[in-house]
Amino acid sequence: MTAAPVHGTWESTPAARWEDAFLSGNGHHGTLVFGDPNDDRVIVTQHTLVRPNGSEDARPPELAAELRTLQDRLLAGDTTAAESFTDGRPLQWVQPFHPAFQIRLRRPGDTPGYRRSVDFITGETTAVAQGWSSRVFVSRADDVIVQRVTAAGLNLDITLDHRLPGAPDGLGVGQGALLTPEGALLSLRARYPDSDRAYTGVTLVVVTGGTSALVPPGVRIRGAASVLLLTRVRRHTAELDVIEEGRALRELPMDYDELLDRHAALHRTAYDRVTLDLGGDPAERALPGSELLKRTRSAALLERLFAAGRYHLLSSSGLLPPRLVGLWTGDWNTAWSGAFTNDANLNLQTASAVAAALPEVTESLAALIHRQLPHWRDNARAVFGTRGVVAPAHTDGESGHTYHFSREYPLHLWTAGGDWLLKPLVDHDETRGEHDLGTGAMLAEAAEFYEDFLTRTDDEGRLVVVPSYSPENRPANASWGTINAAMDLSAARHALRTAADYHPERAKEWRALADKLPPHRVNDEGALAEWARPGLEDTYDHRHLSHLYGVWPLDEINPYDTPDLAQAAHRALELRGAENDSAHGHLHHALVAARLRDGERVAHALGQVLDGDFFHASLMSAHYPNRHVYNADAAHALPAVLIEALVQSTPDRLVLLPAPPFPTGQLTGVRTRFGAEIDLSWGTTRRAVIRPTRSCRIELRTSTGARPLDLVAGEDHVLTPGTW
Repeated sequence: MTAAPVHGTWESTPAARWEDAFLSGNGHHGTLVFGDPNDDRVIVTQHTLVRPNGSEDARPPELAAELRTLQDRLLAGDTTAAESFTDGRPLQWVQPFHPAFQIRLRRPGDTPGYRRSVDFITGETTAVAQGWSSRVFVSRADDVIVQRVTAAGLNLDITLDHRLPGAPDGLGVGQGALLTPEGALLSLRARYPDSDRAYTGVTLVVVTGGTSALVPPGVRIRGAASVLLLTRVRRHTAELDVIEEGRALRELPMDYDELLDRHAALHRTAYDRVTLDLGGDPAERALPGSELLKRTRSAALLERLFAAGRYHLLSSSGLLPPRLVGLWTGDWNTAWSGAFTNDANLNLQTASAVAAALPEVTESLAALIHRQLPHWRDNARAVFGTRGVVAPAHTDGESGHTYHFSREYPLHLWTAGGDWLLKPLVDHDETRGEHDLGTGAMLAEAAEFYEDFLTRTDDEGRLVVVPSYSPENRPANASWGTINAAMDLSAARHALRTAADYHPERAKEWRALADKLPPHRVNDEGALAEWARPGLEDTYDHRHLSHLYGVWPLDEINPYDTPDLAQAAHRALELRGAENDSAHGHLHHALVAARLRDGERVAHALGQVLDGDFFHASLMSAHYPNRHVYNADAAHALPAVLIEALVQSTPDRLVLLPAPPFPTGQLTGVRTRFGAEIDLSWGTTRRAVIRPTRSCRIELRTSTGARPLDLVAGEDHVLTPGTW
């Protein structure tokens, strides 16, 4: 029994499938740990491991010379004109993410009393049985995978094994093993077929007691007290110096606890910033994850999924933000290349980063964008003939070029991506209370794109976004590429006005351009139209909710400042179907519903995911019901849904309990965009403690109405039942 939420999960049997393996990561390296005492497997991943498939040098299509003709045809009513706006290439996928190898540790013997667990606070996975234990973590401090196995008279055969599902034929694998004073140094190099690119894993085996003997391609340990393994993976072109890599590993402390302390100081600091307590039943809190997942209306389940979501999001963010699979896969055939799907999934996964006090996640997103910015400029020039930047809808983490598109998915027409991806960086700046120079520079380039692109007008003199694309939907009576998608209008307005905030010297011209854009349209059914162009009919049964960008994550449409548009947005949400039951569609729906203060709709969307068997025993999620297609969308987005249902903020507004999913609870450490930290409790009594880092006046919104609230930097402001 436990009287507090559990910051971890456990199982009573080893993982039989890699999807159920417990996860650890530092945003660069990752592990999937099976925890089998007799044949343990630790699958190693690394964020940069993508398999060359011919797309590594792909460029955006050179279509700018044809843009004017396309615009003329679309404006003249040719609803299929955009289908010929292509250079004729077939659909080309980005380079697929894949695992590196598995560390296999075989030992004989029976091991009763088994249990495996993962500690979210430290990032450590542990498997124990009578007389045996194995502990694994991935160090943020030293960027190394650390494993220690202990037993009396420990006998182990250790190998690095590349034979994982989907490994390609022709993978050039070379392995090495040599004895060292500590024990042994193992290496595995894999060169991709028909490529000069390769990756190499190096494991230093440190043996305490007993003997070590080479049994190529691995090492045999006999009679040891413990074995420590230190592993790194490098991606490279020229040959990698394995001896030098081993020397670098030897420079690390050879003490597991010291390595763990160095890592945990960083990991724990980030993880502990925010907690959620929904008053879960102590008996349910004590259940293993696989059993708790069956209690789909349990407060203890939401507590654990919230904690697991923050843990996995943090663990997969560093060198890059989380992929579709976070940082983990046990199969070379990752769905959708295990890439970054920018037109929805990436932002949904990272949606909680700012409010849930994980700047490490936002910084990883910023790093990805900064690295790819030159390619974004290429996209703008090649496709649209403009200055500025256009983001791709898909990326493998290396190339930011737009080349993944087809007739049914004309993703090269998506112009909203720059603003969509920069929005979390703007939120981060608002939380800190200062403008980041890099974010400001990127916003300026987004605005410059619109300066060059927004040149066509309608009969009323309003600017027209043409061509325009609402991912990944189409009007009921037109093709995919069309005019004035609601997302494009919201993105253009927001990009121009936000760039103006960062660059006062250019504010007048950019604000004037934003003001010339047309308003959103309400269709005949009272719903916010997905395309503002009159005559374009909505297609409601779709997993994406791109047209509601103005509601979430933007603040353009809300119940307080734009009640009529908010009502239309709510009607659009009511009419939206779930299409193929994608997890990201359900949770995107919940995020929008929370902004519109519809608690019943939030609960229903959460219920679709919890009842749909979307979560593996690892508490990582799937894309579809019945745990079909390993995917991090639900796992990473769920904390954002719960926070949005409890606390929302803008630079000048605080909304408390807009759509609470449970009648009682406590949320601590949430950050706001007006620079305060909030502890919130609700139930029989309500209390909020606001800790501002800067002085400001905000509007407080609760179920009883609105009132101004003056906050002074460094002075706690306590809201009690009589004050809200």
